Amino acid sequence: MSGGISKAVTNAMDIGANSFALFLKSPRKWVSPDIPDAEAEKFAELCKKYGYNPRTDILPHGSYFINLGNPDPEKEEKAYGSFLDDLKRCEKLNIGLYNFHPGSSLDSDHGEALERLAKNINKAIKETEFVKIVIENMAGHGNLIGSNLQDIRDVIDMVEDKSRVGVCLDTCHSFAAGYDISDEEKFNAFLKQFDDIIGAEYLSAIHLNDSKAPLGANRDLHQKLGYGFLGLEVFRVIANCDRLKTIPIILETPVGNDDSVYGEEIKLLEWLEGRSIDDGEFVAKTEELSKLGSKERDEHLKKFEAKTAKSEKKTGTKKRTVKVEITTMVSKKTKTK
Repeated sequence: MSGGISKAVTNAMDIGANSFALFLKSPRKWVSPDIPDAEAEKFAELCKKYGYNPRTDILPHGSYFINLGNPDPEKEEKAYGSFLDDLKRCEKLNIGLYNFHPGSSLDSDHGEALERLAKNINKAIKETEFVKIVIENMAGHGNLIGSNLQDIRDVIDMVEDKSRVGVCLDTCHSFAAGYDISDEEKFNAFLKQFDDIIGAEYLSAIHLNDSKAPLGANRDLHQKLGYGFLGLEVFRVIANCDRLKTIPIILETPVGNDDSVYGEEIKLLEWLEGRSIDDGEFVAKTEELSKLGSKERDEHLKKFEAKTAKSEKKTGTKKRTVKVEITTMVSKKTKTK
């Protein structure tokens, strides 16, 4: 959105995106200038021109400062003000979805933090008209809310208008929190767990990221697709999942200042459509990308093992650690395209 919020539309179009995310203001400032009316009108015109439906195809990301579960009343109120401002910016742009991190309980009771979060969501829904508030699952470090699915279910249970709340599943966060989604069977089992605990109707978006850190490391370290501990297989599964075709799937992989990398990953995902796990070209691509990420995986595995050993020494307990290796199962008869 640098240069005006309407730039987000043309930037998305330029890389071949069918949906996109954006920040509604600086994510690292409490207060930002209002969106000018002319920019809002231009945003709407460009969405229409390039075929983006703002109600379904665009998923803004909330400020990183927002913590609606903060036990300090003054800080909670400040976070709520920024949160409500984001939602009103969405409605000015006719955007139907808004994604945010659910925050942290800090040093307070976790259950009470969930209640504060739900209270603020209820309050914001009453002060807005239509935007759906989409809660993102988290990676599990510290006192974060939403690192397990039950947290999110508990918050939704306390939301009065459930038509105005949804969930965004982040693949890296899920894996980091201990949910193994690295192949088709495991990913489908995770979706079933989501349906059983939260409910299928609440799945509103996906954040698509590989993970630099291993399973259960509780580290929010996004990686390019196929480079990390998740590997390419889960992204092949997602690219071919009929259920996910109607919701925005957003890349948050590390690209530096080069947005064209997102375009390359979009092409990769489109290339994965229709391919099976034993497709010869898919096997070769999996190995290629895995090799490119091997150095970083080794570095982060060593850090994880050192941290685990330190924790075991401190607590006097032994945790079973599993070294995750990127492999591809190939049938004897390899199918090629």
